[in-house]
Amino acid sequence: MKISVIQMNSQDDKARNIADATRLIREAVAEDRPDLVVLPETFTYMGGTVESRRANAETFPDGEAYRAMSALAAELKVNIHAGSMAEAAGEKCYNTTIVFDREGNEIARYRKIHLFDVQVPGGISYLESDTMKRGENVVVYELEGVRVGCAICYDLRFPELFRKLRDKGAELIVLPAAFTLQTGKDHWEQLLCARAIETQSYVAASAQIFAHDDGRKLCFGHSLVIDPWGITVANCSDRIGHVSAVIDTGYAAQIRQSMPVAEHHVVA
Repeated sequence: MKISVIQMNSQDDKARNIADATRLIREAVAEDRPDLVVLPETFTYMGGTVESRRANAETFPDGEAYRAMSALAAELKVNIHAGSMAEAAGEKCYNTTIVFDREGNEIARYRKIHLFDVQVPGGISYLESDTMKRGENVVVYELEGVRVGCAICYDLRFPELFRKLRDKGAELIVLPAAFTLQTGKDHWEQLLCARAIETQSYVAASAQIFAHDDGRKLCFGHSLVIDPWGITVANCSDRIGHVSAVIDTGYAAQIRQSMPVAEHHVVA
């Protein structure tokens, strides 16, 4: 299976963000002919006021981004792991991934479990729970013979979630993100490699890059594909664009057979 991870710089203009995502997917499909394309976290809208973020949230299947990605998947005959977008849920929203198959059908939905409520170096605070609700379900879906696990951004710091994805059969774990520059430069690739090594799975991470919210948030970028041995096999440079890699589930099976860590797992 060939995967393309898309790197974006989404802003507070939803129509433009959807158009950018559409253009980048078309470019990836034309250049690399992937089976699966992955968009970043909150690709539909970043920045703006709390009120504008709520106003741009979607109800499914009626939202603009939902309909656009469904139609694009069907037109291009490509599977789309549509990063994440705000799903309307009363006064707050869910940070939700929707996955579309080659016919444009929704085949998976994951709501981000771990919310990013932190003060990062430099004194900047991020309180995702001000506008978002946490999801509850661990999600793995079947895609053309590959078991794919779902995570979003801050979920990366919780290895127990990745362990559950592995236990549910995931051979590939997909993580859309908007990782901050401050933490990304020190932790992003290291954590992704650790999760790949721990689960003996491929990890595909699609990221936001550059400044958002009038410069108040900087994202690290570096969209990656990492193999089950923890080797980075694709790394997007510091630009808006995409990078692609082929995953081999037979290689993951070989590693799991030669080093059967799942069989040795002991709960203290």
